Amino acid sequence: MARAKIHNWIFPIQDTVTDTPDVTATSLLSLGWTPFFEDQLSSEETSLERLRIATVHRSRMTAQSAHGPVRVALPPKMKTTDYAVGDWIIAEPDTHLIVRRLDRHALLQRKTEGARAPQLIAANVDTLFIVTSCNDDFNPARLERYLALANEAETNPVIVLTKADKTDDTAPFVARAAQLQRGLDVVYLNAKTPDAADTLAPWCHAGQTVALVGSSGVGKSTLLNTLAAKEGEDAQLTGGIREDDAKGRHTTTSRSLHGIKGGGWVIDTPGIRTLHLSDVSDGLDILFAEITERAPNCRFRDCTHAHEPGCAIQAAVADGSIDPSRLERWRKLQEENDANTPDITGPKGNYSPKGRGKKR
Repeated sequence: MARAKIHNWIFPIQDTVTDTPDVTATSLLSLGWTPFFEDQLSSEETSLERLRIATVHRSRMTAQSAHGPVRVALPPKMKTTDYAVGDWIIAEPDTHLIVRRLDRHALLQRKTEGARAPQLIAANVDTLFIVTSCNDDFNPARLERYLALANEAETNPVIVLTKADKTDDTAPFVARAAQLQRGLDVVYLNAKTPDAADTLAPWCHAGQTVALVGSSGVGKSTLLNTLAAKEGEDAQLTGGIREDDAKGRHTTTSRSLHGIKGGGWVIDTPGIRTLHLSDVSDGLDILFAEITERAPNCRFRDCTHAHEPGCAIQAAVADGSIDPSRLERWRKLQEENDANTPDITGPKGNYSPKGRGKKR
């Protein structure tokens, strides 16, 4: 059984922890600037302005600088869809005209139906808060999709169980989340209380960037308001859920970067109804480590782990080492990933799906 690090910490606010950062003046370091980005600059570029993308709209973008928020200008033929909230760019100091985007150390993206290119969710994220609630919204299969996404991006995933005040016993939800991946951090909280910021403090200090993902109605906007100490007109809109099926409605419609208590930054994202997997083979290997590690022990190299003799995975299912429902979800996600992942073939690098057939 997978073991998880389960926390419900209450931290005293130390001298080094401040209220919401002053977004009109902050250091590049606290914005998340690191040697990884500095090393990408040529000697001719050191005089350019370093900016971090804060919002991305269809025809415009805003960014956060060391001196406050600015509106950036795009050169001809450059599209906003090429950028994600959290990206670092260098720009002309006077006009904020983008010169180029710097390489990312992490990128969260997802496949969308009918689109050739993936949709960018957030860039340069250190920790992904996968938010779900202690009610019927809790869905292990959906959480595994988010975990595969975070693993592939090499972003630290944390399961955040909200609405802990609405249930008499959080233990069953914590236990089920803990079994999803080895070493997984799991926390539970009431997103409306100040204690929520204290619970998430280990991942929210200066220079750190976190992102919130999850379905609608789980409390992402409420949690953002608590983390960023947003009130009144500054607060993100929040919406309730239908009590009969725990479904919520979208209240966040775009991605945005916000300063948070502790000096870090949070990227809020709209609720995702469907998360299709693509290009997450490594992420799935990490997620289903109990299967990945045993597979080389199968008699046949191309074992499907379904019916072949000498299958180490089926043997583990038989002795209780592997949950059969996990194996079934692994198989489904592997097939989906293979079908959706493009493969560069031919002299022009044309893309074709790796999968053998249609998704089942």
